[in-house]
Amino acid sequence: MTAMDVNASGTTGSVSSADGTTIGYRRLGSGGPPVVLVHGGMETAGSHLQLAEELAGEFTVYLPDRRGRGASGPHGAGYRLRKEVEDLDALLAATGAEAVFGLSSGAIICLQAALELPAVRKVAIYEPPLSINGLLATDWLPRFDREIEAGDHAEALVIATKETRQFGHVLPGPLLKLVSRLLLGDMLRLVRTFHHDMELVIETKDQWRRYADVRADVLLMGGGRSPAYLKTALDELERVLPEARRVEFAKLNHGGSGNRNRGGNPPLVAGELRGFFASPPRAV
Repeated sequence: MTAMDVNASGTTGSVSSADGTTIGYRRLGSGGPPVVLVHGGMETAGSHLQLAEELAGEFTVYLPDRRGRGASGPHGAGYRLRKEVEDLDALLAATGAEAVFGLSSGAIICLQAALELPAVRKVAIYEPPLSINGLLATDWLPRFDREIEAGDHAEALVIATKETRQFGHVLPGPLLKLVSRLLLGDMLRLVRTFHHDMELVIETKDQWRRYADVRADVLLMGGGRSPAYLKTALDELERVLPEARRVEFAKLNHGGSGNRNRGGNPPLVAGELRGFFASPPRAV
């Protein structure tokens, strides 16, 4: 692990994953137990900076850029969920962290890590987009890829938000396309990477029962205003993980854990994470 810089957003550094890919991160806080926050699709380490700031008083918080984004290396050949778990494993080994949080596709990564890595003792997941009995369709991905290849990233963003039933599904396509150009520049810059997030959804399709073998403590989190398929995924995980605790934030949506400019409420989510991460892990 290397430390590279200190700035207003904490210290930056990097680790090397199993295949040699550099995984960059930000670190906030000092002295408290280490925790890792894993972002979702069309995001970077900075997307949960405000949540990290809320936790930094009690914990040392690590915010990795997932591969293909920010300070990290490319997705590389043969990209699969295994690569993401190896990236997280490298950071856990370097920091000694036993507690992880993940949003959306980041939640899928954290769940898989909890299944495979004994180092993970506590895992908090916010709305993993597990496709349960086909509730989350993925047949639109070739259409998305064609728009990316054609260079129309705004249209690709319209497709992605509508098909995943995020905020864009309530707006007409032309209006969302205009909004995306005016207000969602960060998402437009990252929209190309969303193909890989959907690959994780496809890889884990109808595989949720395997997470019954997770032995870490689990906190299931979600928003009351999120799409129904995300609530179904949490319902099914709650069934296969009967000792998991579940929290629903009635007024939040899929962006509830993120920065305020994406509809998040970092203090509210941090309040739940703080108690969960601070409590001793149960014996297994």
